[in-house]
Amino acid sequence: MKKYTDQGKVDTRSGFGAGLTELGRTNSKVVALCADLIGSLKMQDFIDENPERFFQIGIAEANMMGIAAGLTIGGKIPFTGTFANFSTGRVYDQIRQSIAYSGKNVKICASHAGITLGEDGATHQILEDIGLMKMLPGMTVINPCDFNQTKAATISIAAHQGPVYLRFGRPKVANFITDDIPFEIGKGIVLSPGKDITIAATGHLVWEALMATEVLETEGISAEVINIHTIKPLDTELLISSVEKTGCIVSAEEHNYLGGLGESIAGALATHHPTPQEFVATKDTFGESGTPAQLMEKYGLNKNSIVAASKKAISRK
Repeated sequence: MKKYTDQGKVDTRSGFGAGLTELGRTNSKVVALCADLIGSLKMQDFIDENPERFFQIGIAEANMMGIAAGLTIGGKIPFTGTFANFSTGRVYDQIRQSIAYSGKNVKICASHAGITLGEDGATHQILEDIGLMKMLPGMTVINPCDFNQTKAATISIAAHQGPVYLRFGRPKVANFITDDIPFEIGKGIVLSPGKDITIAATGHLVWEALMATEVLETEGISAEVINIHTIKPLDTELLISSVEKTGCIVSAEEHNYLGGLGESIAGALATHHPTPQEFVATKDTFGESGTPAQLMEKYGLNKNSIVAASKKAISRK
């Protein structure tokens, strides 16, 4: 079994910045828009190299979405950048009407997602964004797990026709996805094969899931970890194949259990292969101010919670 190692902690938003910079060099149709958060979205290198292809909209996120939709009519591929809360909740009407309903080729790129935004508190820690975006017809929803995968996802979505929501984060986290692991929209990745429990994780919880497998292994439990970087379209075929073997599943995400990855998995399994499932996610609550580590611990979004949920799921077989 391949062992993944932390290549050095780095924030996933920097992966977005690196991917956008590379796109600036390879795809002349890519343009970028920002709502006064250039530094936070790591967009400066793209701007330095492509000043004529960048638009600073200011703190006017609704206008940014409308402008982005308009730019697609001229054949451009716009990437919008702001915090996840402002990328979804603040501008939901504009996304629904001008982007999703119209099928516009806009890439909505959202940093500072989830509870690991940290000290800024509940008003900025959106835990509902995946649910908001996955319910929009035609919207692809992607939540990569580390710097390398976020860079790969950013590059990949430029070639995808249609609206995309790309979600990433603020804190420095383990960077462990290696170059030999391809990124394909809609295709989950088995990182650790196992036979006793399936752990389907997304975003920052993927690394926690891998660490949980090491704990479970010491107790004689073989866990299969699947990196579900694309929440919509969901890789139902891979999930069903896994649970047919393991007989139970844990979903793990930095999001409300209502509307998130776990809910999507539950719906797929209820339809195709009913399976005992446990959820590692926030429990219908807002966040609060604290360090990312403190909040992940308090809200049960870590390896210990995944271990406990795995044992509970196994007991329900």
